[in-house]
Amino acid sequence: MNFLSCLGIVCGIALATAMAMADTLPMKAEQADTFVRMALAGIDREHPYKPGNVLNSPADIVAPRVKHPVFYGHFDWHSSVHGHWMLVRLLKLHPQAGWAGEVRGILDKRFNQKDLAAEAAHFAIKENKSFERMYGWAWVMRLGMELRTWEDADAKRWSTYLQPLEQQLATLLKEYLPKLEWPVRCGFHPETAFPLSQFFDWAVVTHDEAMQQLIREKARAFYGKDVNYPVAYEPSGNDFFSPGLNVADLMRRVLSEKEFVAWLSAYFPDLAQGKLGNLLTPANVSDPSDGHLIHLAGLNLTRAWTMKGIAASLPAADARQQILSDSAAAHTQAGLKHVSSGHYEGEHWLASFAVYLLTDVGLTKE
Repeated sequence: MNFLSCLGIVCGIALATAMAMADTLPMKAEQADTFVRMALAGIDREHPYKPGNVLNSPADIVAPRVKHPVFYGHFDWHSSVHGHWMLVRLLKLHPQAGWAGEVRGILDKRFNQKDLAAEAAHFAIKENKSFERMYGWAWVMRLGMELRTWEDADAKRWSTYLQPLEQQLATLLKEYLPKLEWPVRCGFHPETAFPLSQFFDWAVVTHDEAMQQLIREKARAFYGKDVNYPVAYEPSGNDFFSPGLNVADLMRRVLSEKEFVAWLSAYFPDLAQGKLGNLLTPANVSDPSDGHLIHLAGLNLTRAWTMKGIAASLPAADARQQILSDSAAAHTQAGLKHVSSGHYEGEHWLASFAVYLLTDVGLTKE
């Protein structure tokens, strides 16, 4: 029985496995197994698919795998990117797992020079320069970081092939960000703070000081004077991000600890008293089969990882650490319940968010 043929059995126990993960870091290989199988179930699934391309002529109406020879599965381009990232992340953490050989072989076929060059060339076309801006871009940079920081012969080769796409997107960011006069504050793809966090981490890994400085300046300009964030206004009905928490997760990266502590006190003035509006209460998912309502499961996961990041950036004696940590734990449990729901609307992407959270991405150097 090969790896994919076991999928049906695994999905039946996925919920119990995922719930166990919340208190079991780092992830064990048998726990990672659930998420690996979910990623492989979508990596070559070309339909249903949601394209985001501008059509310049009838010739552009082609199958997803023709338009995007690497990132064509998982319903849309950005989900395919972070589905690949998840496989790399889990293989990196568990190189001796039973599924490692199969995953390595699949990635080796996908991460070839020709097809990744085609993905990069897509963004050289004028009408595609804003394609997946900046959410999909951010996941490419996270994938690039994962490969660059892995001492593995295959990973080094894959990284070399991916770097033209990374550099293409880094250039596009440096062209776009100076022209962006206002941040995008929302709870889904166009939001600004999450991708800036990912690009900043990438710039640190790659020693791109110009990008680091650009993001520091923009973050301060966009959010440095934010005070008394309106916590009662979140969430919106189809959020998978908290725009308020995403901003704090970015600011912890670009400010010194002293600056961040002071900024956070003005931004969330009642947090030390355990008051943060709706942000401390996990969101309910009323229908996991609805492609927009299932976003709220992702919201619980992203709230958890931002709260963990914010808490880790505060001094040890700061009372806000415990408040955020307790809420992060509650959000983790609520989010994991829906990772394996049996509905592709959530299963094509939620496992990646769970792995990001459960392996402390953005908090560790791995």
